[in-house]
Amino acid sequence: MLLTLTQWLMETYPHLGFLRVFQYLTFRSVMAAMTAMVIGLFAGPWVIRYLRELKIGQPVRGYAMETHLSKTGTPTMGGVLILLSIACSTFLWFELSNRFVWLVMIVTLGFGAIGWSDDWRKVVRKDPEGMPSREKFMWQTIIGLGVAFFLAFSISESNNARVLQLMMASVATCRPRPT
Repeated sequence: MLLTLTQWLMETYPHLGFLRVFQYLTFRSVMAAMTAMVIGLFAGPWVIRYLRELKIGQPVRGYAMETHLSKTGTPTMGGVLILLSIACSTFLWFELSNRFVWLVMIVTLGFGAIGWSDDWRKVVRKDPEGMPSREKFMWQTIIGLGVAFFLAFSISESNNARVLQLMMASVATCRPRPT
């Protein structure tokens, strides 16, 4: 988003040459990491306080070790802070036309949704087991295969729209035809 803004500013105001630094991937990567860190540092205490107020504590398995029982009531779902930091900084600093960054964000947020669902089941249902391992594995496999399928078509094409066309054509040819 910021890259698009700086490109527009450089076209509109050519004398702002110092904005060329935004074109460098290394600069944007460092700034994205710093942005994520700042978001995490400032939002962290607020998110933890909010989770404690909601009494979103993770139940501990009954057959856990004695030392593990002290963790009863520890706020869970803190991964939302990490995902929020990563997503905000990535969307601020990456090039919007880069499909590979979009794929990484889909995988990151998809796996984060699986973790959130697991924590949600632990908190709402008061079930210390959460999501069964088979279900987690199924969702992770679906996400992984979807991304792998997309990447298989991305290798030969540079145009994002053409990649989607190839994928849809491939899916259409796999459907059974009426007899």
